[in-house]
Amino acid sequence: MEVLKRIHDYIVIFVFSILSSSLEAQITYDISAEQALNAVLVTKKKAEESNVLVNIAVVDAGANLKAFLRMNESYLGSIDVAIKKAETTRYFNIDTGKLGELTQLGGIIYNIEHSNGGLITFPGGIPIKDKNGKIIGAIGVSGGTIEQDREIATVGAKSVLK
Repeated sequence: MEVLKRIHDYIVIFVFSILSSSLEAQITYDISAEQALNAVLVTKKKAEESNVLVNIAVVDAGANLKAFLRMNESYLGSIDVAIKKAETTRYFNIDTGKLGELTQLGGIIYNIEHSNGGLITFPGGIPIKDKNGKIIGAIGVSGGTIEQDREIATVGAKSVLK
């Protein structure tokens, strides 16, 4: 009986140590709600100036959706693409276009886009960094050409530094 009690105690200590370290890791570097919303609004303005209708998604450091906007009359199919661009960027801390270069036939991570419930490996997802260069989230834009999506997303990502 004494052995079972000790095992129980060790399990409880182990679980609490894992939970406390993971909670700390989730909030150490994270985009605020205000920063995420501002990034969406700056991105929307750039899209309007470019005459492009897009969907804009911002995820936090844990790749959780933090802010989203669907511009009027933007493609419905681009909603999921914008979110997945942001998530993919955060999962790998890389521009989705650059990730796409590595996923081509013969690439070092060919077919990785089939992992994590489906990734997006073409331009439009950009990491969001704080003033210290630490990644605190990511932005995904979808609805224009891949070049337009990347350019518009880049403006939104850089807005956090201002």
